[in-house]
Amino acid sequence: MNRLVLIIVCLLLVSRTWAGTIRGRAIDVTTGQPVIGATLLLENSKLYAVSGLDGSYLIKNVPVGSYKIRASYVSYKTLSRDIEVTNPEQIITLELPMEPENDRQLTEVTVKARRDGSSDRTARDLERNALQVTNIVSGRTIELSPDLTVANVIQRVSGISIERNSNGDGQYAILRGMDKRYNYTLVNGVKIPSPDNRYRYVPLDIFPAELLDRLEVYKALTPSMEGDAVGGAINMVMKDAPDRMTVLANISSGYSELFFNRPFVSFDAKHVNSQSPYEQFGSQYSAKFSDFNKASTTYTSQAPPPNLLGSFAVGNRFFDRRFGIMLAGSLQNTFRGSNSLFFNGDVVDTLRGITLTKQSERQYSEHQTRYGLHAKMDYRLNENNKIQWFNALISLENQQIRETRSTELGIGGFDPVLGNATLGYETRSRLTKQKIYTSTLQGTHQLTPAFGINWSAVYSLATNEVPDQTYIPLLGIRKNFVDQRTTVNDGQRRWEHNSDTDLAGYLNLTLKTNLAGIAVEWMAGGLYRDKQRTNFYNNYTLRPSNPFAQYGVDFTDYNQIAWNIQNPLGSVASALNYDAAEKTASGYLQFRTTDQPLEITGGVRIEHTDQGYAMKFPIGEDNPTGSQIYTDVLPSLHFRYRPDERTNWRLSYFRSLNRPGFFEIVPYRIVNEEYQERGNPNLKRAIADNVDLRYEFFPRPLEQFMVGLFYKHIQDPIEYTLQKDAIRGQDLYYGPGNFGNATNLGLEVDAIKYFRQWGIKANYTYTNSSITTPKSKRIRNAQGDLQTITVNQTRALYGQSAHVANLSLLYKDAAHGWDSQLAASYTGGRINTVSQFVDNDLYQKGFIQMDASAEKRLGRGFLLFAKANNLLNTPTEIFIKNASSKNSDVPNQDLSGKTLIRRDFYQRSYVLGVRYKL
Repeated sequence: MNRLVLIIVCLLLVSRTWAGTIRGRAIDVTTGQPVIGATLLLENSKLYAVSGLDGSYLIKNVPVGSYKIRASYVSYKTLSRDIEVTNPEQIITLELPMEPENDRQLTEVTVKARRDGSSDRTARDLERNALQVTNIVSGRTIELSPDLTVANVIQRVSGISIERNSNGDGQYAILRGMDKRYNYTLVNGVKIPSPDNRYRYVPLDIFPAELLDRLEVYKALTPSMEGDAVGGAINMVMKDAPDRMTVLANISSGYSELFFNRPFVSFDAKHVNSQSPYEQFGSQYSAKFSDFNKASTTYTSQAPPPNLLGSFAVGNRFFDRRFGIMLAGSLQNTFRGSNSLFFNGDVVDTLRGITLTKQSERQYSEHQTRYGLHAKMDYRLNENNKIQWFNALISLENQQIRETRSTELGIGGFDPVLGNATLGYETRSRLTKQKIYTSTLQGTHQLTPAFGINWSAVYSLATNEVPDQTYIPLLGIRKNFVDQRTTVNDGQRRWEHNSDTDLAGYLNLTLKTNLAGIAVEWMAGGLYRDKQRTNFYNNYTLRPSNPFAQYGVDFTDYNQIAWNIQNPLGSVASALNYDAAEKTASGYLQFRTTDQPLEITGGVRIEHTDQGYAMKFPIGEDNPTGSQIYTDVLPSLHFRYRPDERTNWRLSYFRSLNRPGFFEIVPYRIVNEEYQERGNPNLKRAIADNVDLRYEFFPRPLEQFMVGLFYKHIQDPIEYTLQKDAIRGQDLYYGPGNFGNATNLGLEVDAIKYFRQWGIKANYTYTNSSITTPKSKRIRNAQGDLQTITVNQTRALYGQSAHVANLSLLYKDAAHGWDSQLAASYTGGRINTVSQFVDNDLYQKGFIQMDASAEKRLGRGFLLFAKANNLLNTPTEIFIKNASSKNSDVPNQDLSGKTLIRRDFYQRSYVLGVRYKL
């Protein structure tokens, strides 16, 4: 035993004799910035290292002796240094200043003009040099992230939270606590229309993330930008033509854990009737049951196939690099879903909160086919003239089945102890087809060294189709904890479609001058846009031919049910049948000082809006047609002080507006159980004054530290609330309105830091907003009668979270080809729905979502990657911040002092794939 210990000690001493260490950094001799990915090789040995994300390197276990260390990297001269390890504990620190190759200097300048738009370095440079407060996510970061859609990518940006759809994916962005209505979306700097049937905001889950070179978020507007954004603007920059032949491709597959425990339910979406009988045969046609096929009522239940995802990009330049082309595409065929618990309730007498009346257990099964195609071509006529043409087609088809089992809580002998209750069953099949197509022709002409012109001609079309949405309800009963379907209730078949067409022209003039020794760049220009929107809605009510038909006896499949059509002409006299138009003309004047430590950008923008509507089938409305015409003057001023190349101080002010949605100004009236819902033809646009202060520090090319304050004062903010009828004061209705003033202020912190192979990305945003709106409250008057009064209540803006944070842990081992990250996002509690009753707003509980991704280089351009989402299986929970004693026997109410309204679980999902780069 003693001999064994002696041998081990000797081996350790010998090993220490051969354990010298060499460390240091590879830096650019000109700029002092780290050189990332340089190869450091000890000649005549097998030892080497690759410089990390901060330029540092480490070579361990170097035997005693003399060596020559050689540092090499593309576009830099190979650097050699002699080094000697003289003792076993020696640690040698050696800085390696690398010099760009002389014969590549001109090439470097050229490459800088056409730099890789998808790199992290480009993103940091663009943020540092931006005219206004901006955050950018690079294409490389998107590629490595766990996210598959733009909506999920954007949640990683400071100050942004997202609204999720029914399968848990992000859908809409909330910027700095400002609801989705207060932002707009651009593709390559051009605004795109929305396929939504009521509003103008764009669902971001329609865009595959693979098509992007980078994602830009502008949090302050300059005069040259359209002025209808209070929260900010989102710009998706698509892949550009490269300098050399480039081929990118990936294919992957995956699965959702949700369907390990339950089947996936689907219907025959391919054979759903795209048009209603009203559209097929005319407005006077009386529909028969035979006119409705069985595609939307024929259901299958099975395990779904694996998800399939793929993308490609091919680009090159021709004709002496004057003509460039990029063609890219993406396809995502996924099977998603959720398990949901939902409660309905009423305000009873003067009781606090609501009394729950129904519990619904819902299962969503969604087959999503998302694809995107884009082509970009540019031709350089000469050094001063360039033409480019961009086309993009984005599509999302969602086949959804929602199965609901509801339990009546207040009637029908509900007895949770004996297991008795009245039940309801409903299956909804819905096919949604959304498409956005945009085509932009642009020209850039530098007519003189000081004067240039830029113009754009744009055609865009957004469509939304929901054909033959079908509801089949059944009655049921629970006895002794045994559930049974019984007879059929009234059903529905519904058709909806809408389109939004934009024709727009942009013109920008640029003039460079010198005033009192200060270089000033002037810009002037404007745009004209003609937007045309049309909406169609038709609904048929169906009643079972045999109202006493028993499930399991008279029919076993829903497609066996025979129906009578209660309204054979269809119900087209709806508020969702309307045409709308919006003509926008704007002009601006902007100046920018250049080549000074203090850069000032400012000017004014004037926007003229002519917005109107026409109801197709009015039924006695006072204003079946209407219009709003107004002109807004929108000044802005931005200061950027640069004490050195790595530091910015920014101070910005800009005025912006938010126009009403198309549907909001249509004077519709919809009668609900508790109140009537109305449109508001007198709804005014909101005007906001916005102030930003931000400090930015970029210590290294890939690192940053930003801290900023923002403040927004909104005049006539648009919110949905309970209001009194102007003529009949006792009548209450729910609808959009303008409510005085609102404020929104906050703090943002954003940091990226690298330590050799490790990196940290973190951001945090605190937001506080305030708005006062009328609410309804029930009291007992002096006579003891129940009375509804209106009171004002101050609350946060809809959708605003006080705390939003992101933290990503990154690992990059260039020597062995590893790239991975673990990303966590926290979204604090926020108002999910504004209630018409005081203290009854619905809140979404704060939540953490964790995702992960990894990539391994295999060689010859191939990479293996994996993504995992929702690792914590974080649910969405909606609740009211009070509780009623009437709900003491209701199951699933386990929130102390709160009333649960909804809880959705989505489970984890996984993707594994291969990527190829040439």
